[in-house]
Amino acid sequence: MTHEYAPCSLCGGEVVPKCIRHTYHWDGQLFVFEDVPAGVCVQCGEVYFTAETVKTMEKIVLSKTKPKRTIRVPVYTYAEALTA
Repeated sequence: MTHEYAPCSLCGGEVVPKCIRHTYHWDGQLFVFEDVPAGVCVQCGEVYFTAETVKTMEKIVLSKTKPKRTIRVPVYTYAEALTA
């Protein structure tokens, strides 16, 4: 089932369905979801999710389902990076 998206609220461009990688922040943690159904503006790249998609990501995070894999993510402090 494909969702039909309205034009982009930022630029008015066409929003088309795609599967994307999405970073999701919850309770101070970072999660990465792959193959997430989304609407993506072909003009500016703005991303839109249906309420159902967001609820599903929340459900996965809250259920503490074992992830497919775990990755290490470097963390930088912006001000320190400027002086390096």
